[in-house]
Amino acid sequence: MRTASRFLIAIIFLGVVLGGIFGYKFYQFGQMKETLSQPQPPVEISAIEAKTESWTPSIKAVGSIKAVNGIEVANEVPGIIENINFESGDTVKQGSILIRLNTAIDEAAVRTRRAEAHLAEQEFKRISDLLPKRAVSQSQYDESKANFDAAQARVNEADAQLSKKVIRAPFDGTLGIRMVDQGEYIATGTSIVEINMLDPIYVDYTLSEKNLPNVARDYSVVATVAAVPEQQFEGKVSAINTSVNPETRTVRVRATLSNPDNLLRPGMFATILTKQPKDNEVVTIPRTAISYNTYGDFVFAVEENDEGDLIVKRRTITAGQTRDKRVAVLSGLEAGEKVVSKGLLRLRAGQKVKIQDDSPGESQEKQPQEASE
Repeated sequence: MRTASRFLIAIIFLGVVLGGIFGYKFYQFGQMKETLSQPQPPVEISAIEAKTESWTPSIKAVGSIKAVNGIEVANEVPGIIENINFESGDTVKQGSILIRLNTAIDEAAVRTRRAEAHLAEQEFKRISDLLPKRAVSQSQYDESKANFDAAQARVNEADAQLSKKVIRAPFDGTLGIRMVDQGEYIATGTSIVEINMLDPIYVDYTLSEKNLPNVARDYSVVATVAAVPEQQFEGKVSAINTSVNPETRTVRVRATLSNPDNLLRPGMFATILTKQPKDNEVVTIPRTAISYNTYGDFVFAVEENDEGDLIVKRRTITAGQTRDKRVAVLSGLEAGEKVVSKGLLRLRAGQKVKIQDDSPGESQEKQPQEASE
């Protein structure tokens, strides 16, 4: 009997405990449902208007920097280096002496040839004086003249051979690293030093054949390189190849750039914009207002619903070029429409929003645009 009473009490106690737990959970669920059913407060956002700007259309391409004149200086004749008159990295003028080879044998050869030429000259003068007196024949006169001319030619040859022992800068330019040493014997064609003319400088790049109607000589170009990404180098198209590559269907273009500080060096990889001669009106927004997605880029446009509340709607757009942290919108957005300028990840379509008053981000965005205008 006692056992049955205890069992009944335990069941009653367990029922009270479980009932309390279930009742509390039910109360919590009701409170949560009531909270969720209440309208959510608007999310504060930073918004900015899409604006119309005048942009110069351009064609983007990649290419390589190339010196207007650039070679490795080499010797035409062998010899031992007697003097080196430059240091690596020097800037030199055309005709500046770079190195001198030992010239002892060549100077002796020149003296010999000059002596021979002097003797031939004296002989020619004597025969020339005797010819009017009929003391020598015409053939003797012709032979002495030929000997004199040949002797003079041998002198010129010896002088030319001697001059090749002095290696000079072929043009104004900047020298690279010296590749020879004092007293070294160098065979014919040994590389001595690299020399490049750096200002102005070329950039060579290719464009698709479909862009041929949009490029011509003297069109303005702007180039950038990874070494100095914050600086732009301006120039003009100086030459367009006369044929299209049949394998790639591209045409080679060359532009001449100003390079006063020698920041551009031959072989650098460059990004080039070939500008068109007239401006286009484009709708632009800050780059931070765009969410780039594999399935399409989009923005959150700020609109007013039927109740007069501000909401955001997801709008798919086609983005174009980027300039000064602004992006051209080719389609999907009109000038004057407001878009969320930052914080896109915390928004969802149809959500109520409240625009902040002149956020720092907006002020910073407006200032450079107003300055550019």
